[in-house]
Amino acid sequence: MKLAGLLDKMLAIARRDLLTAIRYRIGFLVGAAGALAELAAFYYLSRAVGPGFRPDGVEYFSFLLVGTGLYTFLVVGINAFLHIVQEAQQTGSLEVLMTTSTPAPVLVFLSAMSAFAGNTLQLLFYLGGGLLLAGSLPASPNIPGCIVIFGLSVVIAVAIGILAAALQLAIQKGSALVWLLGSGIWFMTGTLFPVTTLPKPLRLLADLIPITHSLKAMRLALLQGAGFFSLGTELVILALFSCVLLPMSLWIFSCALRRARLEGTLSFY
Repeated sequence: MKLAGLLDKMLAIARRDLLTAIRYRIGFLVGAAGALAELAAFYYLSRAVGPGFRPDGVEYFSFLLVGTGLYTFLVVGINAFLHIVQEAQQTGSLEVLMTTSTPAPVLVFLSAMSAFAGNTLQLLFYLGGGLLLAGSLPASPNIPGCIVIFGLSVVIAVAIGILAAALQLAIQKGSALVWLLGSGIWFMTGTLFPVTTLPKPLRLLADLIPITHSLKAMRLALLQGAGFFSLGTELVILALFSCVLLPMSLWIFSCALRRARLEGTLSFY
C-alpha cells in the first residue's frame, strides 16, 4: 500500500472521529470535568501526605501527575484496539472490511491511531492543568527525551492493543487483557507509589511490565531533566520491548484473523 494512500485513509478516519467528537460535545465536557476532579483529588492527597514524601526525589503531586496521566493514556489507547474490533464484530462490518482493498489490520491500526491522537491532546491538557495547579513547572525538562520515551511507549501500547484485539478475535476475551492492565497489575507499575516499596518478588515482576519503564523514564526526563546518558538503560529496555512485542503481536493478530475467517466467527451478535 502506497504511503500517500495510507495517509489519505488516516486523515479520513481522523476527520470522522473529529466530527463524532464535535457531535457529542457533552462527552468531552464530562471527561474534562472528570480529569479536573481527579487532579484536585491528587493535589489534596499530596498535601495530606506532606512535603516530606518525595518518591524518586520529586514532589509527590508531580509523581502522581505523570504516573496517572501516562498510565491512563496508554491503557485507553490499548482499549481503543479492542473497542474497534468488538464494534466491528457486533455490527458485522468486520466481514465487509475483509473484502475491501485496505487490509482489515491496517484499518484497525489507523482507527486506533486516531484515538491515540485524541488521547494525546487529553494527556497534554491533564499534565498542563496539573502543573498549573501545582504552581511550579519542571526546571529543565528533557523534551527530546520525553518525545522518544513517549514514542516508544506508544509503540508498546499499540503492540499490547493488537494482542488484545487478537484475543477478541480468537476467544472473544480481549477485555480480559485490558482488565489485567487496568485493574490487575497497575499497582506494580509505579503509578501511585514507587516500585521500590514493593516486596522483592513483586519488584521483579514489575520489571517485566513495559509500562513500569515508561513511567520511570518519563519522570526522569520530564521532572528531573535527566539526559540521554542517564536514560540509557530505560530507553534500551523500552526499545527491546518494542522490537519484540510489535512483530509478535502483528503475527498473532494475523493468525487470529485468518482462523476467525476460516471458522466463520468474524462476527457475533
